[in-house]
Amino acid sequence: MQLGAIREAIADAARTVVLPAGAGKLTCSGYIPDSIVAPHFFTGEYDLDFDKAYGRAQDEAELTCRVLVGRADDASAQRTLDALLSGSGPASLKQAVLAARGAPGQAALGGLADDVHLKRVQGYRWYEHAGTQYVGAELIIRIIGDGRS
Repeated sequence: MQLGAIREAIADAARTVVLPAGAGKLTCSGYIPDSIVAPHFFTGEYDLDFDKAYGRAQDEAELTCRVLVGRADDASAQRTLDALLSGSGPASLKQAVLAARGAPGQAALGGLADDVHLKRVQGYRWYEHAGTQYVGAELIIRIIGDGRS
């Protein structure tokens, strides 16, 4: 698996969400940025397990992503975050990742992985990034792919 390309593909999938009126546009990075324009989604650190199948046929990764929303108005920031973390709807990151997964039997992320799955949301709280406070959460994405590539 080429995790750099996978991280960019996940950021591309996140760019497809449509935020509620007045919330702006979600900016996205396939890496940990120095600074952000909120609301912002980015792919962060990952854990990688090699050799899940014989002959390097499969590796498995867990990618921690974050979504951060500005806090100009605490209540509206949390409503925007809630929409992003929802299981459905136009702002749902879960739905964006599911769409990037492809149809059953197809490779995920345009052929970069065998499967991708948004496993859970955690850490709904205040985050500091580059000296600024944001309300945000972490999204844990499981990726399975060919270890030979």
